[in-house]
Amino acid sequence: MNYAILAEKYKKELLEQVVPFWLEHSQDHQYGGYFTCLLRDGKVFDTDKFIWLQGREVWLFSFLYNKVEKRPEWLECAIQGGEFLKKYGHDGNFNWYFSLTQDGKPLVASYNIFSYTFAAMAFGQLSLATGNKEYEEIARKTYARILEKMDNPKGQWNKLVPGSRDLKNFALPMIMCNLSLEIEHLLDKETMDKTIELCIHEVMDVFYRPELGLVVENVLTNNQLSDSFEGRHLNPGHAIEAMWFIMDLGVRLNRPELIQKATDISLKMIRKGWDEKYGGIFYFMDRLGYPPQQLEWDQKLWWVHIESMICMAKGFLLTGNEECWQWFERVQDYTWTHFKDPEYPEWFGYLNRQGEVLLPLKGGKWKGCFHVPRGMYQCWQTLQQCADKYK
Repeated sequence: MNYAILAEKYKKELLEQVVPFWLEHSQDHQYGGYFTCLLRDGKVFDTDKFIWLQGREVWLFSFLYNKVEKRPEWLECAIQGGEFLKKYGHDGNFNWYFSLTQDGKPLVASYNIFSYTFAAMAFGQLSLATGNKEYEEIARKTYARILEKMDNPKGQWNKLVPGSRDLKNFALPMIMCNLSLEIEHLLDKETMDKTIELCIHEVMDVFYRPELGLVVENVLTNNQLSDSFEGRHLNPGHAIEAMWFIMDLGVRLNRPELIQKATDISLKMIRKGWDEKYGGIFYFMDRLGYPPQQLEWDQKLWWVHIESMICMAKGFLLTGNEECWQWFERVQDYTWTHFKDPEYPEWFGYLNRQGEVLLPLKGGKWKGCFHVPRGMYQCWQTLQQCADKYK
């Protein structure tokens, strides 16, 4: 296998196709920030601005500037988005809204903790790109807000009646594994170490269930399984994405046993999630095989497959496990065949179970400038490391 040629394929897709698409079509030159609701050819079909995706795009262009090349147009794109977020994205006390109008009026209140996590990621990376102390402070204060909310992320917007079936969700400790590394340069060592160890424990010892060999999305607050729709819920792509975050932490902490465990778990999840009839990875599953409550359970989503490619490539690089490489090739073949648009840049996001395009959009309320470019970068870098290691 010529890993270097494969690495070049991802680099070219990132720099010549994906990034130019967002740079050209997503920037709002009138009000600032980004349009994310883009048709196949990049035409804007809705002007609402979602804080998740605003923060992710600030992060992405800052990250490219920091890691790939000091292109002024990348930095300008990141700064204008950061300034829009700084001015309109929160209530003045770093409670980040979920969505805004095009000109920055709040539409949906700050019920969603992931608006906070992606804002912290954005300003952490933007502070590295600019040296701007105000951006550093926004990242720090937002991170502190997240820590305050970890035990009850939705706060007053939690619609569940307390005491009946108290659940906690996998997504927050999972994303904190990544976020803590992202803004490590802004955190004191004690906070960093404490948060990372807590999140590793939650991901690897609480939500990963050795008795099932699976990662579940929800457990009771006493860490026990729940036999309910929520308690049986599996999200294979989510679990697999988390495992490459854990692999990165294993490298950072010099803990090879953590890398090995994450690799083993990721293989269990991808075997579970693969659709043997039509190919691709199911969006949602029920761990006992019952009908899932989500009607979109059998769709094939872009981010699930891209995150799985990253994870399998990293697992192969770090452990040499040949099954990881076999899965990388299998998922890569499905992903490039079904999600890549042969006519226009950027990738489709939503397929039906059979692998046919369900929504011919390139961005919307949930899909923005994040998983595809981040995935292209991660695969490019990981495959280049494979080329260096396995000469």
